[in-house]
Amino acid sequence: MEPFDPSPRGPLVHTLLDDAAAERPDARAVRDARGGWTYRETARHSHAVAAWLRGAGVGPGDRVLVQWPTDRRLVALLHGVSRAGAVLVPVNPDTRPYQLRAVVDSAEPRLVLTAGERDVVWKEIEDLLDAGPVPEPEGVTPDDLAFLVYTSGSTSVPKGVIEPHAQVVFATRALVAELGYRPDDVVLCRFPVSWDYGLYKVLMCAAARCEIVLAGEESDLTLLRRMREVGATVLPIVPSFATMIGKLADREPEPAGGNRVRLFTNTGAALPPSTADRLREAFPGAVVVRQYGQTECKRISVMPPAEEHERPDSVGRPIRGTRVLIVDPDGTEVPTGEPGEIVATGPHVMPGYWRAPEISARTFRTDPATGATRLHTGDYGRVDEDGYLYFHGRVDDMFKRKGIRMSTLEIEAAAMDVPGVRAAGVVPPSAGRDLAICVETDLAPHTVLRELAQRLEPLKVPSLCHVVDAFPLTAHGKNATKELAALLDGVFADRARPGSGEAASR
Repeated sequence: MEPFDPSPRGPLVHTLLDDAAAERPDARAVRDARGGWTYRETARHSHAVAAWLRGAGVGPGDRVLVQWPTDRRLVALLHGVSRAGAVLVPVNPDTRPYQLRAVVDSAEPRLVLTAGERDVVWKEIEDLLDAGPVPEPEGVTPDDLAFLVYTSGSTSVPKGVIEPHAQVVFATRALVAELGYRPDDVVLCRFPVSWDYGLYKVLMCAAARCEIVLAGEESDLTLLRRMREVGATVLPIVPSFATMIGKLADREPEPAGGNRVRLFTNTGAALPPSTADRLREAFPGAVVVRQYGQTECKRISVMPPAEEHERPDSVGRPIRGTRVLIVDPDGTEVPTGEPGEIVATGPHVMPGYWRAPEISARTFRTDPATGATRLHTGDYGRVDEDGYLYFHGRVDDMFKRKGIRMSTLEIEAAAMDVPGVRAAGVVPPSAGRDLAICVETDLAPHTVLRELAQRLEPLKVPSLCHVVDAFPLTAHGKNATKELAALLDGVFADRARPGSGEAASR
């Protein structure tokens, strides 16, 4: 594997695949429920994709919107779009028509590929497998776009993060170096390419010359069996997925000495300590890595795997070749240890949002000292004297109750510390409802509130608690805050009593 190069420059995205195919042509590259390809076969299919795209009139800079399920065909398409000099716009197959229309109107794609026509399109692509290699795209440079990744964030419509080849390749190589991916790794990925967590796993595996197993379409009930069947060594997780894996492991414990998983990498939200401990117990020898990032720069910090048990409240150090600043509302860096807004600088910071200059100007600002673009995350935290970052919460997570500023994350963390609570989501007070919490547990609501009162200051204890059988989550495994708010408003519309501290429901 080539050493990490901190230079901001880099090749085009598909050269990650080409380099792997040249070095390990017969090694397994990608597998799904229907079969697998070597690196040689994956590269060959990507050339056929590029030839098909050019035959369809797609050229450099054209956007190609793809709404396919994440399988090996989508991996070949990803690299083939890059090989044609075009821009991939990956969209989750579950995206609702309203949101899809907004993405199409914004991206103005030259070509739209939906799941319904996937088999027909793929047959045409396979007919070009013997056409031979496609020449490199003319005039395309590392500064040109590789992807438009749409994220809802805090806006009412999705916004497209501009992702040039240079930033993508830099972030990919940096993460491989930080996490220590190896050629003998088998990375089982549950997440779609439409989310940057899944997208970069495909790229990181190519950079590391290892295998990725795409398991997004497989049943939850068979997932642990699939992990063991393929010999997974690395598992990207979010908290809800980690909880499910822990439950499956309770039902189907691994035979003594049979575990191959060496690395869990968490993102999306903080992993409760009890969940991390359960993973370590079920998968002896495995390390649980904390990370923090945003699509706008992919990854901001990683806790080194060798330091798994150190600084348990930290989300790690900035990835090499980058820097994290903590600034006040005026954009001035604050002293070490003081809280403020988290700002990222470096060659991983994207240029902005697609055709959204006003939003871009607020988020991607020019460093007055260096002239470089820096990402204002809208998140709050601090950095200690050794350069480790501590995440305090998003602007959206902060609210006031009776004049006291507090964070939903702090209250959710306290709830997850209660034995028997499997998931928790806090909804800030509204005009007609006091502070509320929604939990997945077998405990009674009043028991949860009593336990929270032992862990939090009185004003931070919710007055309303609702127990659910299944916790509402987004497609990326995060708390579906809007759904929680609607659920709680409906449940407590007639009975909420602000400040009582006693309202509870199932």
